[in-house]
Amino acid sequence: MSENTAPVAEAQAERRLNMIEAINEALDIMLERDPDVIIMGEDVGYFGGVFRATAGLQAKHGKTRVFDTPISECGIIGVAVGMGAYGLRPVPEIQFADYIYPGLDQLISEAARLRYRSAGDYIAPLTVRSPFGGGIFGGQTHSQSPEALFTHVSGLKTVIPSTPYDAKGLLIAAIEDNDPVIFFEPKRIYNGPFSGYYDKPVEPWKKHDASIVPEGYYRIPLGKARTVREGEAMTILAYGTMVHVAESVAREKGVDAEILDLRTLVPLDIAAIEASVEKTGRCMIVHEATRTSGFGAELSALVTERCFYHLEAPVERVTGFDTPYPHSLEWAYFPGPVRIGEAIDKLLSE
Repeated sequence: MSENTAPVAEAQAERRLNMIEAINEALDIMLERDPDVIIMGEDVGYFGGVFRATAGLQAKHGKTRVFDTPISECGIIGVAVGMGAYGLRPVPEIQFADYIYPGLDQLISEAARLRYRSAGDYIAPLTVRSPFGGGIFGGQTHSQSPEALFTHVSGLKTVIPSTPYDAKGLLIAAIEDNDPVIFFEPKRIYNGPFSGYYDKPVEPWKKHDASIVPEGYYRIPLGKARTVREGEAMTILAYGTMVHVAESVAREKGVDAEILDLRTLVPLDIAAIEASVEKTGRCMIVHEATRTSGFGAELSALVTERCFYHLEAPVERVTGFDTPYPHSLEWAYFPGPVRIGEAIDKLLSE
């Protein structure tokens, strides 16, 4: 299938799904539509994935389309690169983003370079799905947010949904894309936004209110940000879980903030960012990953370079701390209402 397929919706019936259900539905649809789509990874077949995102897919589509792999992230991604080069569209799952590092050589040296190295004769249309971020008390080996590593690599695309609706549409678009895509799924909102918006721990497996997701096929083009709410006082740039946190804080403080959900970090909707910052004159960036060399630093540089004469205050960043990921203190580690609220006050006072 062409990566330029126009956004369409084949059915408009609306249901409430959580993000896990929306991802499962997107995979099911793509397995039905395209015989070249293959799902592979640790426990994705018979068990249906550690978070149940692939539940039922092997039983429905067979063991040659949805299958388990050995515990070897390098092998999983290496095999997926070869599959993509020979015409398949593999969707490998890395069980947690923290486990992806053994596969970096295959992603960076092979997948990201294949189209360029072969002058377009070969492509690597693989979509690497992986839960990322904190929220389940997973500690240092199940909670990392390594998105900035992948945005640095030319040839890779990085996608992070914040709602079930976006998760389904973006995942379909990623699978249809002819370049390798890293699809990070914020597990903290797998089952819907938590009450109180993340200022205290809650049972992670409890099912919460979900988003309305149309039935059938639809796609959301990569590289298009979503305006969560319009405003005049400042622009807040966020993605994944932090979209919900930022929106909650702005609403509770009564701040007329414009919030952009970036959706994709690469490609980045810089036009939407520029338009918003030029209108508001102030910019805050919120992400869960550590601060130093995080993607917020790139966003801050881009905003400063492109919107300097419109800025009425320096760009603010609210991020995770530059520490190994804490276990018992993870809710203090997250950018939460207190830190975001203080940053809003500072930005408006300057």
